[in-house]
Amino acid sequence: MEIVEHSPSDGIYAPVGGEYAHAAEVRNPTRFLYTSGTMGLDPEGVAGQDIKAQIGLVWDNLRRLLAAADMTVDNVVRVVQYIRDVDYDEPVSRARVDALGGRLVPTIMMCAQTLVPEWLVEVEIIAAA
Repeated sequence: MEIVEHSPSDGIYAPVGGEYAHAAEVRNPTRFLYTSGTMGLDPEGVAGQDIKAQIGLVWDNLRRLLAAADMTVDNVVRVVQYIRDVDYDEPVSRARVDALGGRLVPTIMMCAQTLVPEWLVEVEIIAAA
């Protein structure tokens, strides 16, 4: 499998903030993994105390889901992030960039109220192998 980032500079705006790719072409994958929205909950279902703790738990949980499919964060080709407050944009974006080792993938972040007030962030991914 090969992942080719596409962020053309002619006739389209640059990626805002520069921390994502406009598009990613996945060549010759044999399988995909789609996750549900994954929250910052520990194994007992308890939410982390703040956004930093929750986003750390989110990426820990996503790594476990990837490992169950014999994949790693290197297989992630798209990230969708939901935050409860616009102030969470920077720490959630930073955590994504760090989790992916600086690799840029198509991503979106939306500010939305979740069903449970204690949940500050929810992330879903698509991975390919």
